[in-house]
Amino acid sequence: MIVQFSNFKNIFFVADLRKKLAFTLAVLAVYRFGAHVPVPGVNTSALSGLLSTGFTGGLISYLDLFSGGALRNFSIFALGMIPYINSSIMMQLLTVMVPTLEQLAKEGEYGRKVINQYTRYLAFGLSIIQGFGISALVASQPGIVINPGWGFRLTSVLIFSVGAMFIMWLGEQINSHGIGNGSSMIIFAGIVVGLPSAIIKLINNVQMGQTDPLVAGLLVLITIAVIMCVVFLERGERRVPVQYAKRVVGNKVYGGQSSYIPLKINPSGVIPVIFAGAIIQLPMMIINMLASKFSALAFLSQWFGYNSFLFYVLQAGLIIFFAFFYTAVIFNPVELADNIRKSGGFVPGIRPGKKTAEFFDYLLTRIGFPGAIYLASLAILPSVLAYIFNFPIIFSGISLLIVIGVALDMSSQIETHLIERRYEGFLSTGRLRGRSGR
Repeated sequence: MIVQFSNFKNIFFVADLRKKLAFTLAVLAVYRFGAHVPVPGVNTSALSGLLSTGFTGGLISYLDLFSGGALRNFSIFALGMIPYINSSIMMQLLTVMVPTLEQLAKEGEYGRKVINQYTRYLAFGLSIIQGFGISALVASQPGIVINPGWGFRLTSVLIFSVGAMFIMWLGEQINSHGIGNGSSMIIFAGIVVGLPSAIIKLINNVQMGQTDPLVAGLLVLITIAVIMCVVFLERGERRVPVQYAKRVVGNKVYGGQSSYIPLKINPSGVIPVIFAGAIIQLPMMIINMLASKFSALAFLSQWFGYNSFLFYVLQAGLIIFFAFFYTAVIFNPVELADNIRKSGGFVPGIRPGKKTAEFFDYLLTRIGFPGAIYLASLAILPSVLAYIFNFPIIFSGISLLIVIGVALDMSSQIETHLIERRYEGFLSTGRLRGRSGR
């Protein structure tokens, strides 16, 4: 423990890293401040009371997870990173399907800038649609909005859209001047800020006799065990050996070394969980709006509502799909095999070129399937068990995945900064391997 604390102090000896961390914390503080500034004309206490009754089948509570409590407060940052995440999903899908965008993505820095600009435009359009849906849903409930009508709806849409664009800009600033991973860091901050209140609530339930002390202790042990399991699986990888042939240039011998390529059990990290959570919101919102308008469609909110069987099936399916999809986007077996061949390397026992690409594709499928199942299971099982057995949980499965995944990414980046300057890692005396396995 003393050694780890001594290594942790190394963070403050690196001026560049110290500035990045300070800037990131300052940006997150601005975000959390905005999350508590409500939209004018809303009775927030009445809204909180309505949400506690299970309004919309838990839809608002589910969306509130990605806004860090801003939606529950009906604040100016109520949409959080949701529009930007949805637009990023759409643009990645379009980049694969549309030849013009695919060609643009291959044009280096210029192509990425153009696609990022398209993503921003799409995020603004989605923020208008989603802001209108949320404001209309809240305005339809009596006693929540002081002066319901088109004036309130248009004002809310404008505030939500500007707030969403500002949060997107904050995430980009963290990427440029902070520790990186801006959008994930903002979601991470919104989830972690609820940890103290969850612990206090659990303690109060034990003191008032609503929760058995043994159950509370078991809950803490299960949470710790799940965290250890997630960390272990997130660090799990299959190392593919690569041998480089010797080359003689003049009087010098090059190559002849051996290395490896790490293929992680979960190469896509928490991205599939965030993507699935963001994309499932639109159909849920539409279903709840239809059910509230037409009594004949009320059964839809029961079938597809939050905590329903079909909801969990749809969520698990989306997580598995995005796990494979995002892995295919970030990992190109053909390109990797070609780069190894050009470098004079080969995988022992595998022919260079096409056979090597097929081998990597086979390994990715074989390793990625249990990784996708692990992501889907961890995302839905805690909520399912809590719903069936009325078991209190501190964090949902999705929250745990996001918090642990982003924390591991952040620690890896800090570790890299320290080791580049010949400092020991702040978590241990050895190097903490990053997601890239380097």
